[in-house]
Amino acid sequence: MAGRFAPHSAPHSAPRAAVPHQAAARAADTLTREWTPPGPFDLRLVVGPLRRGPADPTYRMTGDGTAWRASRTPAGPGTLRLTARGGRIEAAGWGPGAPWLLDRLPTLLGATDDPDAFRPRHRLLALTRHRRPGLRLLRTGLVMESLIPSILEQKVTTDEAYRAWRLLVRKYGTPAPGPTDHAAFTALGLHVMPDARTWSLIPSWEWHRAGVDAKRSGTILRAVRVAGRLEEAAAMELPEAMARLELIPGIGPWTSAETLQRSNGAADAVTVGDVHLPGIVGHALAGNRDADDEEMLALLAPYEGQRHRATRLILLSGHTPARRAPRMTPGHIARL
Repeated sequence: MAGRFAPHSAPHSAPRAAVPHQAAARAADTLTREWTPPGPFDLRLVVGPLRRGPADPTYRMTGDGTAWRASRTPAGPGTLRLTARGGRIEAAGWGPGAPWLLDRLPTLLGATDDPDAFRPRHRLLALTRHRRPGLRLLRTGLVMESLIPSILEQKVTTDEAYRAWRLLVRKYGTPAPGPTDHAAFTALGLHVMPDARTWSLIPSWEWHRAGVDAKRSGTILRAVRVAGRLEEAAAMELPEAMARLELIPGIGPWTSAETLQRSNGAADAVTVGDVHLPGIVGHALAGNRDADDEEMLALLAPYEGQRHRATRLILLSGHTPARRAPRMTPGHIARL
């Protein structure tokens, strides 16, 4: 059961008859929609994976639990505001991409996900699922907006990657459409990420200033040249989608899994090649904080088809090994 889905309301600035269901919305127009999830639902848990650091210019979660997301859709830039209220999700959208985002609201929030397909074989996972019943795996349907930040996160600290994403999106992206007459929205500073052509035109020295080495910037440049072909992976099954992304030199299993977990809601896209995840899974399921990818995959084998959900639950359990060494020192290639 996918939940109940209320249709679009008319833009607040125009009569209902003036804007057809699929019409492009002007930046000042507000389109609204509601969705009632079919069971427990935790908005923060569901949309949390979209956040790329505390200052992500494409995503904000405000103190009252409202989520804001700025996206570049096939129909153009769009902003989505999500609020959980009374067992339902209230959504508002702005910009040319608003109808596209609102049409796919249930899918974004996990309507096509099946949490009941997960059968916990470990007490820790059973307890965590019981304590976090509102977890569903989101599905954005947008590959590039997850692929580019995932490439930026290759082989560096998360702080370095978040900084690069923040600087590049703010400088080369566009201000997000929205209720610009509202000071609270303006203060969010939301931006839509650059389009493929703009990414391709970023000068080498700007990548350098953002702390992005030539290997990662080169991978992004190769990806944006075939952005349309990569976006097709959003409608593919997991093996085919991973194969499509990994045709690009510089994109391997780690990056494709991190991307498809978000764009495709891939419940089995387990992240291999991660510095920390094998030890976390090994510690949680077998008391071995020194586990490698091979052991991690063996431990997750009983959850085949749901291995990404299993790792999400492990991370949510808080049952992670204590740190043994100082945090990795960020590099600063821009100073070189």
